[in-house]
Amino acid sequence: MSATTTFEEDNITPARRRDPLLVVLWVALVTVAAIWVAPFVFITFTAMKSNSDVMTTSAFSPPTDIAWENFSGAWKKGNFSNTFLNSVIITAVKVPLGLLISAMAAYALARIRLRWGRFLLVFVLFGAMIPFQVMLAPLFTLVNSLGLIDTYIGVILPYLAFGVPYQVFILHGFFRAVPKELSEAALIDGASHFTVFRRIFLPISLPVLAALLILDFVATWNEFAMALVLLQNKNMWTLPLGLMSFQGQFSNSYGQLNAAIVMTVLPAVIVYLIFQRYFVSGLTSGAVKG
Repeated sequence: MSATTTFEEDNITPARRRDPLLVVLWVALVTVAAIWVAPFVFITFTAMKSNSDVMTTSAFSPPTDIAWENFSGAWKKGNFSNTFLNSVIITAVKVPLGLLISAMAAYALARIRLRWGRFLLVFVLFGAMIPFQVMLAPLFTLVNSLGLIDTYIGVILPYLAFGVPYQVFILHGFFRAVPKELSEAALIDGASHFTVFRRIFLPISLPVLAALLILDFVATWNEFAMALVLLQNKNMWTLPLGLMSFQGQFSNSYGQLNAAIVMTVLPAVIVYLIFQRYFVSGLTSGAVKG
């Protein structure tokens, strides 16, 4: 009996002591998360309320009756059928094309021996150091001289110019970390650099490309300043520019304004949820070697 008791006492798991630092960290994380989530809750609830409910109820109280007409009214008043299409076309062309150009450029700079390889890398990365705000005036002059104002290509080309350097920087570091034996064995067997890039480097870089896709999609979808300068025709406006339609005579339609914001943000949220697991693995890829 005593031996059994001793055995049971030896297998009793002691009560876990909570690390004070861990508790403080969790409290801090929950607080920061609440601060970030609060505006989204406010916007979502307001988008589903009528103007009378917005004025009489608390900002964070859920709606009693969902005002679906806010979304249909916002879609019509903001001309979202046109601005949404423009955003889809610009984003669908710019994001994949930018990733492809960046991946090929990063592979060439990381794996092909070039005489001026380091200089070219520094030259490309120099583009990521220039704030695009200081380039808006000369950029408008250049695009206008080419006759590309109020055109898709007139917006896509500047987007590519300012987005590619950052992506090249990320992908170049990733490609440099790939063991040389993978590419050298394929080259010895007669494969071209394009085949090595397509068959080896692209498949293993999918997590990083997915992370860059999310970041680039959100940045392109929500871009405002450059589109405002280069797209002066309302028929060419993107979704962020369409939100300007709610200024002035529509400024009192709080429900419609927030419904328009929800519809503008929703595609970016959907893309993030689809590629979320790839985004996390892409951010951590290369963090641990061996």
